[in-house]
Amino acid sequence: MATIKDVAGAAGVSVATVSRVLNDNGYVHEDTRTKVMLAMEKLNYYPNEVARSLYKRESRLVGLLLPDITNPFFPQLARGAEDELQREGYRLMIGNSDEELEKELDYLQTFKQNQVAGILAATNYPDLPEYSGSLYPVVFLDRAKEGAPSVFSDGRAGGKRAAEEMLRGKSTSITLVKGPGRLPTAQERFNGARDVLQKAGAQFNVISAASFSIKDAAILAKELFAAFPETDGVIASNDIAAAAVLHEALRLGKKVPKEIQIIGYDDIPQSSLLFPSLSTIRQPAYEMGKRAAGLLLQLIKKEPPKETSIQMPVTYMERQTTRKDEYK
Repeated sequence: MATIKDVAGAAGVSVATVSRVLNDNGYVHEDTRTKVMLAMEKLNYYPNEVARSLYKRESRLVGLLLPDITNPFFPQLARGAEDELQREGYRLMIGNSDEELEKELDYLQTFKQNQVAGILAATNYPDLPEYSGSLYPVVFLDRAKEGAPSVFSDGRAGGKRAAEEMLRGKSTSITLVKGPGRLPTAQERFNGARDVLQKAGAQFNVISAASFSIKDAAILAKELFAAFPETDGVIASNDIAAAAVLHEALRLGKKVPKEIQIIGYDDIPQSSLLFPSLSTIRQPAYEMGKRAAGLLLQLIKKEPPKETSIQMPVTYMERQTTRKDEYK
């Protein structure tokens, strides 16, 4: 692995000159700068970001905590955040907690050790003291915490719209999949759907999901049909759960959507590729990631943001798991 001394030797300059180029500190003739950059490229040399942060007292690293990177929704968040941060010269360090508290705490410690400038947290544990007592700015992503910088979608509106579409499709025995109780955003989705169904006097059951993971979704789908075999409509907590319900319904020989409607939440890219394709509530994941990164950059630069609690709209995506006119 090349060192700064190797770069200096290849460029025919001093180590101090290479350092000035790397840190953009002090005068360097343009021809000399070009020689240094070419030497770095030839030697495949990349400066240590942590060392540069300590030297310049200005970090260019941002930590992003995700609860489950296997869920396609979260890489969309990450991509939006990464694009916005890269545009401003920052780099992303990603930690995947697998929804485990111990792993989350380990990653928060890693972020601290690497001198991150700030943290974007799609955490399942927003009340951790590590967030409220942080020395660097924190923005909650796809999570809402009162009084804290947050970017999230309108979960209550999404839940309401899902319930309205389920009733429009004439389902009469509906099952609501309730997301993890510790996540306010999941509860907002559930509460929105429940309120509409209660107001309409509709018959519905509730089954709770321990997490948003693929493994738990498969187990939940089997439990749902075992507990409520007459279900003719499912409003899922997310698209992963909806896909598992769709798979189990087809395995049981149920016709979708004629005999059972299914509505997901998130609109992950795979939702449109399922067969039948999944009707769902779309969260603008990429845009949420960008907005959260933009808010974090304002806080890092100590620029007063216009708003710190950003709620983004959701959209109903009608596909083939809800009933059209021919089935009503």
